[in-house]
Amino acid sequence: MFNAALAAASQILTPPFRTVLWKTLALTLALLALVWIALHKLLVAGVALPYPWAATALSFIGGVSLFIGLAFLVAPVSFIVAGFFFDELAEAVEHELAPGEAPGRALSLLDAAWLSVKFSAVALGVNLVALLLLLVPGVNAAAFFGANAYLFGRGYFELAASRYLPLGEVRRLRKRNALRLFGAGLVMAAMLAVPVLNLLMPLFGTAFMVRVARNIMRSARQAPRSASG
Repeated sequence: MFNAALAAASQILTPPFRTVLWKTLALTLALLALVWIALHKLLVAGVALPYPWAATALSFIGGVSLFIGLAFLVAPVSFIVAGFFFDELAEAVEHELAPGEAPGRALSLLDAAWLSVKFSAVALGVNLVALLLLLVPGVNAAAFFGANAYLFGRGYFELAASRYLPLGEVRRLRKRNALRLFGAGLVMAAMLAVPVLNLLMPLFGTAFMVRVARNIMRSARQAPRSASG
């Protein structure tokens, strides 16, 4: 897994990934900016204050609070971004790993949208719970990393493995390798916790999880042979 993470980190600097990088950055920042503006306007406009200085103070406090809150929105936003560009990046990874093999089957637009929206909704709910635990000592960091490790391990694996297997088989493999995928998710959650670097999460997550998924699928194919032998 460590080697897969290093290889994924180096691949996000290659030309195919750099092309998508600007698209993902623009889309992620645009989505987060829209959320910021909407929440900020609701916060300030929703409270009638008689003194201008009070409105300014509320705006500043609200802005700081929203900045912290937006850190917890990077996860659901990253799933939306991943849904747009996952297959394009996954194919580049697959060509590098196995140049002579045919790449996986790209998900239909409907399937990709459904998976990304589904995990975005789950990620939003889980991160809202983690946000509520922010002020609980000893629980906040564990809640953040644990929740996002589970989400990223599950979500990105399903996107990667669905290029080769039916969804039922993908879920079976995911459950069988839950601990391994949680460990992979921890790597991505650690990256998520680093400001600015977390904007690269969709690219790194794709390159990383395609490698992890291929290793899991390879092990699953070899297991029956070993058992029969």
